[in-house]
Amino acid sequence: MKIILIGYMGSGKSTVGKLLAKLKAIEFKDLDREIELLENRKIPDIFSDNGEIYFRKKEIETLKIVLEKNTNLVLATGGGTPCYGNTMEFLNSNNKTVTIYLKSSIQTITNRLFEERNQRPLISHLNTKEELHDFISKHLFERSYYYNQASIKTETDHLSVEEVVESIQQKLSF
Repeated sequence: MKIILIGYMGSGKSTVGKLLAKLKAIEFKDLDREIELLENRKIPDIFSDNGEIYFRKKEIETLKIVLEKNTNLVLATGGGTPCYGNTMEFLNSNNKTVTIYLKSSIQTITNRLFEERNQRPLISHLNTKEELHDFISKHLFERSYYYNQASIKTETDHLSVEEVVESIQQKLSF
């Protein structure tokens, strides 16, 4: 089984994915890290050198490569991955994959991302929590259509990583 974690940046995809993979004794991959390995440079450099459209093309190419190579894995995607092209349709049409939306509130995401915003190309230009909150609000509004196409939806607010993983495991067992 290929478990694909989707959700906004800061929703916990990588953290939850690592623990879930460990408990299921399967491989964990982070799509952004896989892109960096294939491109031999960091995500912020790809954005600044080539722009977002180039990055999104590489993201989809890398996603397909990762899913073709591995049988059982947990994959943490980038926040925008499911929102471009026909990615959600592609992910949901494969009976060997299950998509899981880690749903976090705007306030939770804002609190998680504010201190690390300089490492994230899409939000590095935002200087205040209010600007970040407004940016996330707009993005979530635009992206929620795609996120909500996930096979499974899991709330993450006020839950520990372990509790989120437990919730996912319960939903996967049905």
